[in-house]
Amino acid sequence: MVAMSEDRAIEHAYRFLREHTTGELRFDELFQRVRYVLTPDGRPAAPASHAMLDSQDTVLFVPENAEGAMELQVTLSRLDPDGADGAITDRWRIYHGEPDEGYWAAMDIDAARYDKWVVDGEGLMRPNPLAADEARLCRRINEETREELGRVCRRVTGADVERPLLVGVDPLGFDIRRRFDVLRLPAPQPMTDPDDVERTLARMICDSRP
Repeated sequence: MVAMSEDRAIEHAYRFLREHTTGELRFDELFQRVRYVLTPDGRPAAPASHAMLDSQDTVLFVPENAEGAMELQVTLSRLDPDGADGAITDRWRIYHGEPDEGYWAAMDIDAARYDKWVVDGEGLMRPNPLAADEARLCRRINEETREELGRVCRRVTGADVERPLLVGVDPLGFDIRRRFDVLRLPAPQPMTDPDDVERTLARMICDSRP
């Protein structure tokens, strides 16, 4: 068996982080389920309690504290939903609905443990190159191809999604909100620009037709 290089380990860890939107945060000796989105600079962001923000020892397990989870050593910083960080908290609501906590936090990733590797967190915090076009793409796709999006979800993931809503897109795939959670729809190959996103989805729709 060929050993995985550190660069490949970082790529696997980054893909895994992108594929999920839920985790379990350990702060001091307490655990709390969290739902997150990634900020424009690639940090997980989520509603937070005062105790979470005050903790000096925080670990985010993705998607939960169980065997096979990714462990992210994180440092929390408070977000201002009424100021410059409003776009981040609005994005979270688009993904997940209304929050249960009264504060918001972004999580700088200091280091990560994944698949027997420990990697530096800097390689996991990457800006989304499609961010500037994301809202426009989601709006157009939802208006024009929402029914077809459901068929693609069924073909690629096997999940029946009655009212799929595209809420996010990045080079590696699409985030589809359904009734209780967010479904990850991976792209067949990385998407480089908005035109590539539309071409990729058109091919996936074509492949899903009976």
